[in-house]
Amino acid sequence: MDATADDWTRRAAALRLAGAHHIDGSAHEGGAVFAVVSPRDGTVLAEVADAGAAEVDLAVAAARRAFDTGPWPRLAPAARGRALLRFADLVEERRADLALTVSLEMGKPVRDAYEVELRALLATLRWYGELADKLADASPHTTPEALALVAREPTGVVGAVVPWNFPLTLAGWKIAPALAAGCTVVLKPSERSPLSALLLARIATEAGLPPGVLNVVAGDGPVAGRALGLHPGVDVLAFTGSTAVGRHYLRYAADSNLKRVWLELGGKSPNIILPDAPDLDLAAATAAWGIFFNQGEMCTAPSRLLVHSAVAERITEAVVERARRLRVGDPLDPATEMGPLIGPDHLERVRGHIRGAVDAGARLRTGGEPLPAGTGGSYLRPSVLDRVPAGSRLAREEVFGPVLSVHTFDDLDEAVALANATDYGLAAGLWTSDLSTAHRVSRALRAGTVWVNCYEEGDLTVPFGGMKQSGNGRDKSAHALEKYTDLKTTWIRL
Repeated sequence: MDATADDWTRRAAALRLAGAHHIDGSAHEGGAVFAVVSPRDGTVLAEVADAGAAEVDLAVAAARRAFDTGPWPRLAPAARGRALLRFADLVEERRADLALTVSLEMGKPVRDAYEVELRALLATLRWYGELADKLADASPHTTPEALALVAREPTGVVGAVVPWNFPLTLAGWKIAPALAAGCTVVLKPSERSPLSALLLARIATEAGLPPGVLNVVAGDGPVAGRALGLHPGVDVLAFTGSTAVGRHYLRYAADSNLKRVWLELGGKSPNIILPDAPDLDLAAATAAWGIFFNQGEMCTAPSRLLVHSAVAERITEAVVERARRLRVGDPLDPATEMGPLIGPDHLERVRGHIRGAVDAGARLRTGGEPLPAGTGGSYLRPSVLDRVPAGSRLAREEVFGPVLSVHTFDDLDEAVALANATDYGLAAGLWTSDLSTAHRVSRALRAGTVWVNCYEEGDLTVPFGGMKQSGNGRDKSAHALEKYTDLKTTWIRL
């Protein structure tokens, strides 16, 4: 990506952001609207149709028709795969516009939007497109008098609700396996970042997905999200977001048709650095990158640095130095390393966590203050605190911002106990040169993913999801198809 800040700014000025719902293959304006405000400078990007129960009904009805009588679930799996690959090709053609839209609506640096977010979306669409015709049913050996068949069939209409921090990556993780399985989808993006999802839906229709197969409705959680969660026409609900909202979706399922609910929720991920780490400088640099990437607005962010007392000051100082040098600013500048937080309300919430930790006895090593003044955006200096009390809010609650809490330990059992002392269990990191330690600690950590001598690495072949209050089910990999399919047994007497 060789575009300059001026190039992106000019492109942003010319970008036409459409705010209509996408239902049954076409735009649907609806009635009420809401404003999408850019955290970059506080300007209104677009007025977007605000879905109520009526619009959700229309979208679910379209998805229901497409599933019950339309061609999509009846296509040969190879044909669905080819459709997903065509979809990916058109996304590639519109990659710059999609990346720019993400950057404008949620503040991600445009280089990260283009090189990370869109790369992940494209990889997901292509991976499931290629997987679609490579799944096999089973015929278990039973008795000579019978033939048993076990088929995996698409579940039906999928409601997918995704947050604003990775609006296209997480949408792709839901819709790609659901579509590959033969399901139809109603996607509700966050009201803070609906524009990229609405553009994605239009591209899907241009790629030839039949009407009703992928619908997108914009609106807030208490209205549109609730209507989708309660809707009896939705067979499966897949949600990524906060643990508090995840509880609501479980209640909606209980109060409606007992739809299956798959949850990928919050995290308070520990990153353990031992003195025998193969490269302490790399461990420190990765710790800093992990918490400040995407403004720290990442459920897997290694927000708790657990470092052995023998190397604690060396590691902490290296992270602090990196935080001070980090380039924070305009997300449309390709040189920017960290953009604004999603909005002023979230900025104040994150600052409240910092103030509360200091009041509880933590030491603020760097950051904590907003910047730069006068931009209208929601920018915060990367923040590092040590001497954080183990029972404090900062040590236990998800901040979802560029705030690192540093904790020291003297032995491995203490480190594991600290790491597991949270309601969450999404991810964890471990740095050691000892193979036995790597295996033993990885097994002891209650987390869905454990990275050893790295962080945030992997590909589509491996599943992603959490334990404890970080949720259930898995995105990515062939395991994701388990969420969107039912097993049917046919027993034939011979």
